Amino acid sequence: MKKEVMPGIFQFRAEKPGGHVYLVKGRHKNMLIDTGLAANYPKLEASMLELGLRPSDIHFIVLTHEHFDHIGATSFFYEHAVVAAHRLAANKIELQDDFVTMVKSGDATAAPFFADVWLENDTMIDLGNYRFRALHTPGHTSGCICLYEPYEGLLFTGDTVFAGGALSGIFGSGNISDYMNSLERLSTLRVTKLCPGHGWLSDSPEEDIVRGLEHARSLFEDTKMLFEALIKRGE
Repeated sequence: MKKEVMPGIFQFRAEKPGGHVYLVKGRHKNMLIDTGLAANYPKLEASMLELGLRPSDIHFIVLTHEHFDHIGATSFFYEHAVVAAHRLAANKIELQDDFVTMVKSGDATAAPFFADVWLENDTMIDLGNYRFRALHTPGHTSGCICLYEPYEGLLFTGDTVFAGGALSGIFGSGNISDYMNSLERLSTLRVTKLCPGHGWLSDSPEEDIVRGLEHARSLFEDTKMLFEALIKRGE
């Protein structure tokens, strides 16, 4: 199912365990934000064809992080599209670090690929009609990014925060301290619409981010108490 988020920006929804894919039709070039599961590629291709686009019309792919449900179909575009990810995600993808990406366990049909561009925090991506800032937001994993369009107030969050302030799990290279810091930085942005990697779009993103930060702080305190209890037990 596809939904137009704003003129020229479309969400291709996926059922779990797949992640949503977003298409941005730029003035001269087209970009995908994540690619979803390899197993879902036929549906993704069909949705693009309904908009008059072939896979070869995708020029740029930005991956929000390195998990299988967000990167699996990237290999289908790899011959003609430039692939970008944060350097910490790109490194794990290049090394085919299956412990972190979980590709072999979660999307066995996915084929290997590499990131052409290793992003840093605040890298700009200018498509003419939309401009995106890549914001490094570690926590869920070390290589998570969000894409922020400051003129329209759009925030594409991947697995960093969902509608309602729900948080994703903390996997492999992630940690709760970085998660809290990432949400604190996101809370300073002017955001009008939150576009997550799972679940629903949100028209109350600033409230969602604050709520997510409250959840992260609560989790941090619970984890701290558990750790202290384990230390005392071992004394």
